[in-house]
Amino acid sequence: MTSPNTTTMNKQELSRILKTLAMRSLQGDDLDAFIDEAERCRWSAVQTVGNFALRELLERERRSLEWRLQDSKIMNKSFKPMADFDWGWPEKIDRPVIEGLLGADFVERGENVVLIGSHGLGKSMIAKNILHRAIHNGHTALFVEAAELLVDLGAQDSSRALERRIKHYAKPKVLCIDEVGYLSYDQRSADLLFQVVSRRYEKKSVIVTTNLAFNDWDTVFPGATSVVSLVDRLIHHSEITLIEGESYRKHQAEQRKAAGKNPRKKK
Repeated sequence: MTSPNTTTMNKQELSRILKTLAMRSLQGDDLDAFIDEAERCRWSAVQTVGNFALRELLERERRSLEWRLQDSKIMNKSFKPMADFDWGWPEKIDRPVIEGLLGADFVERGENVVLIGSHGLGKSMIAKNILHRAIHNGHTALFVEAAELLVDLGAQDSSRALERRIKHYAKPKVLCIDEVGYLSYDQRSADLLFQVVSRRYEKKSVIVTTNLAFNDWDTVFPGATSVVSLVDRLIHHSEITLIEGESYRKHQAEQRKAAGKNPRKKK
């Protein structure tokens, strides 16, 4: 490749070089505006290079955040911020503990979180918001339903393929396994989940949402000998918090039904 002559380089050539270097913060009109600002403000060489480097850094951080949010899957289904959470609805919830977890500081320490409660009390919503904060803190994250994870692992037709998928779930800095306990699984599923949790043990965080106390997990994985070891690894270095009350979704459905039966009279 012929070295460019910087004394005769025009904006088009500069733009091409920046694109080749994957520097996307200054392309097209943005490059024109940057050069105009540098000339108008009479920036020194150091100021020009420094301002360009800062713009590129901010752009790369923006793209990294965008990619991590997309890879986490928390936006695939409905995502509601904690500002929408009705703290007054659950009959029992330790708000200071939950708010502490929402800072996602535990992720740095590789600790776990277990949210226990019946359906419709916001466990998944809380877990997604924890992941959201962890991502903004610079971490990678993944949200997956227990059924999806176990079906995925169980469908692998070779040991090599299974190892690749286990590595996939072991890779994020924080992994949320949602809705453990709503379905029953066989012993192999328990062993597969145990492998994922073991790979992450004392290294990377796991968040589990479940409707069952750990004493009842033998009903989820009946006859599985690995359940005790699985639970042991989850609760070690873990914050376990209980949420009690009636389903908020059921409450909303009943409100909509009542509103439908008693519509406002038209004037």
